[in-house]
Amino acid sequence: MIKNILPPTAMALLLAGCVSAPEVRAPARQPTPAASFSPRPAPAVIRGLESVIGKDANAVKRLFGEPRLDIVEVYGRKLQFVGTPCILDAFLYPERKGGREIVTYVDARRSDGAAVDRAACIEALQRR
Repeated sequence: MIKNILPPTAMALLLAGCVSAPEVRAPARQPTPAASFSPRPAPAVIRGLESVIGKDANAVKRLFGEPRLDIVEVYGRKLQFVGTPCILDAFLYPERKGGREIVTYVDARRSDGAAVDRAACIEALQRR
């Protein structure tokens, strides 16, 4: 009878190859509180934007007319106004939980996507 016995060192090496490396875990993170409403801080008004920043949707519509887009999101709203010189996006968020939505940020660009001065775009859209 022939015995197929591996030398003990060979057996140890074979078994070592079957063992996986210990699992490395990232340090435990502090749990974050459940998602809750967090109103945006009062916007700092940049010169030339004061006719829009801090205004509600009705006031902005009186300045520029009906928006091309009026997108309502979970916590805010986006109004888009379009004119020959530029496209203006006004982003509105509640002043506080359950409060009225006001413009906290505006973005302006040309129809080809190139950025334009926001204050100049506001002025141009008000003149049309």
